[in-house]
Amino acid sequence: MFESLEIFAVVVEHNSLNRASKTLNLSQPALSRKIKMLEDELDIELFRRIGKKLELTEAGETAYEYAKELRDLQKRFLHEMTRYKSIEKCSITIGASLTTLQSTLPDLISLFTNVDPHIDIKLVTGRTHEMVTVVKEKKADIGLVASKIDDDPTLQCVPLFEDHLSLILPKQHALAGKSSVSIHQLNGLPMIVFSKGTWYRILMDDLFHRFKVVPEIKMDIDSFEAIIRLVSTCQIATLLPQSYLRPNLLENLVQVEIPELKQTIRTTSLIYNKHSMSKDCVQPLIKQAQQHFLNR
Repeated sequence: MFESLEIFAVVVEHNSLNRASKTLNLSQPALSRKIKMLEDELDIELFRRIGKKLELTEAGETAYEYAKELRDLQKRFLHEMTRYKSIEKCSITIGASLTTLQSTLPDLISLFTNVDPHIDIKLVTGRTHEMVTVVKEKKADIGLVASKIDDDPTLQCVPLFEDHLSLILPKQHALAGKSSVSIHQLNGLPMIVFSKGTWYRILMDDLFHRFKVVPEIKMDIDSFEAIIRLVSTCQIATLLPQSYLRPNLLENLVQVEIPELKQTIRTTSLIYNKHSMSKDCVQPLIKQAQQHFLNR
């Protein structure tokens, strides 16, 4: 019916079937049939036909007012839809190192989707050195790594926050009741640690070597979540980054201070290259991330 009302409005405005038919690119008989079909559909006469002259009935005058309103409404509707079509959807690929997957990445993705609900996020994962390569080769727009990459002139590095390892124990553990323990008390201590090659494992091994500590490593695992569960189940110790620890994760566990662990500081950063800046949405997202973690 909307199309028929628009045709009806054109006839009224031209006050002639002949002139209206030319504007609408319809034959006059075809136009007459469309007007007759509209009148039949409404079951009311819109025109009085006096010879070749058309004169609006009272119902026709009312119909014409509504036809104009519908025309204006359609124009506004199409204008609004065009505005949405003109918004370029942001598509971004993030390369995340394994150590950031469960600690920082969920917060980062939540932040990005809050800033732009229409954002399209793709993810690639791997070890830190792999993510550096992924960003350099333009396979990811930005990289999220548990390291400060400042030795590569082709990359820009934006530090987000500093982190250090903490000793996590089951509540029934012999060391759990102490407010602070020495790094040397980890010597011979049964522990679960990160898999070899991860930044946090490199930090741990460097720490153990520096203080001549040799814990009894029972398992080495990539997953933070698996480590948390196994610490409680197996009643052994672990070292986890402070940024990962949440109150709900520590229900059956305790965190014990080891002063020497403050030396295991690691900077989590975003990295990107010049190619990334070709996307208008990338720079604002990086700035939002930097501000978010600064205020956390």
